[in-house]
Amino acid sequence: MKQQQAQPVGFNIRMWGYLPSASPDKAPLLKPTSVFPSLSQSGWKAVCSGGCGFTLAISESGKLYSWSSTEDGQFYQFTGKHQQGCPELICLPTESPFIYAAAGWAHCVAVTDDGEVFTWGWKDCSPNEKLTEKQSSVAFMKNVLEGNAKPAKARPTGTGLQLSGTLQKISIHRHEAANDRLSDEVSKKRKLSVEEVSSPESTNTGDDYNAIAPPSLVLFPQGVNIIKIAAGGRHTLALTDLGHVWGWGYGGEGQLGLGSRMCSIPSPQLIPYVESTSCLLNDGGRNSEGQTLGYVQKIPGKHIVDIACGGRHSVLLTDGGALVTFGWGLYGQCGQGSTDDELSPCYVSSLGGLQVVGVAAGLWHTLCITNTGDVYAFGGNQFGQLGVGGDQAEMFPRLVETSVLEEQNAICVSAGARHSAICTEEGSVFCWGWNKYGQLGLGDIINRDIPSQVPLEERACSVACGWWHTLSLVYAQ
Repeated sequence: MKQQQAQPVGFNIRMWGYLPSASPDKAPLLKPTSVFPSLSQSGWKAVCSGGCGFTLAISESGKLYSWSSTEDGQFYQFTGKHQQGCPELICLPTESPFIYAAAGWAHCVAVTDDGEVFTWGWKDCSPNEKLTEKQSSVAFMKNVLEGNAKPAKARPTGTGLQLSGTLQKISIHRHEAANDRLSDEVSKKRKLSVEEVSSPESTNTGDDYNAIAPPSLVLFPQGVNIIKIAAGGRHTLALTDLGHVWGWGYGGEGQLGLGSRMCSIPSPQLIPYVESTSCLLNDGGRNSEGQTLGYVQKIPGKHIVDIACGGRHSVLLTDGGALVTFGWGLYGQCGQGSTDDELSPCYVSSLGGLQVVGVAAGLWHTLCITNTGDVYAFGGNQFGQLGVGGDQAEMFPRLVETSVLEEQNAICVSAGARHSAICTEEGSVFCWGWNKYGQLGLGDIINRDIPSQVPLEERACSVACGWWHTLSLVYAQ
């Protein structure tokens, strides 16, 4: 789904869940809480999905902000010291307004209206590209640390393309030694105790701080224009204006859709769905060599219109309303009726021709909404994150049926690590799933296995889940 654009009436943000610096004692926010605009901007345009203990949002003017890091600031970013729950501007070397942003477990990615893509965070999530000379200067990064960065307009020149089979590879440019030294310096300055920077259940160690990449401009072939991005646990997808999808990062379970288990993809690769509009549909059988048996069926649609990244799986939506999945399948989150990993894009044919209009992916589960406002879910359900009652996993898409949704039409869907949320045409927000940190916004920490309405005072227009928190963009009163 598109991140909702602001109207003349203006928008505010409500937040709830695990956002440590948003409360004096770092306690979870159990109910919707106001996010106040910083002094440098007056309103909001979009809330962004993802983030573990921190979050992203875009202002009306197209500036990118982050907040809810701990006392010394999130190690994922390179702004100055955070005040209590106060949004801070992320200084990136561009004059162009941002139109979309997302965060994974510990990396961020953002795209401007000129199609520039910036990423930062864990090094294994960032392409080994360098910024232009002006952008990658040590002086610029020092200014970022001091909060005095000035935008510098620059676009990559040349494509550096190489061909490998049907995939195009962008030549890898290693960071200069000075930038590596600076990255270490940044890491030290931003270093927090493991307890502060991690979520309550994180298994990070101190060594993680040595694997932090500063902001870098992701290079694509000349003429490729990115309009949307999605961030997973350790991988990233980018959607172009022509309906093509590029991916990079960790691909060990097939979440990059390249037909293999390549663990590290350091530069963007074109996912080959657009080269063939057919897909192998499994019938559950295998031959003597262990290969999946099936038949080929044409996937409705000619190009991709939406993308989503889960923890280790990915979801695409075609212009024909078809759902396509690939990656980790242990809990049935690929919707293929099995727990196998899917290394290449697979059509979720069991939806039976329903017109899907929005997709979302969590750590172990997948959600989609149809043009009639219905919600379907499949995958892991340990905490009720599918919203279908109980805790049994679903290998095929299942309709989320409950009396509270009978008169509601979903227009926006989002998935956290183990919780789910929708925003309806009527302006209501419903959440369900894991609620240990109040990420359902219901005033308690009790899990829900069916949707429950969040008590918002304002009418909402969109919702976005982080790993353990939720944001909603609401109309200003």
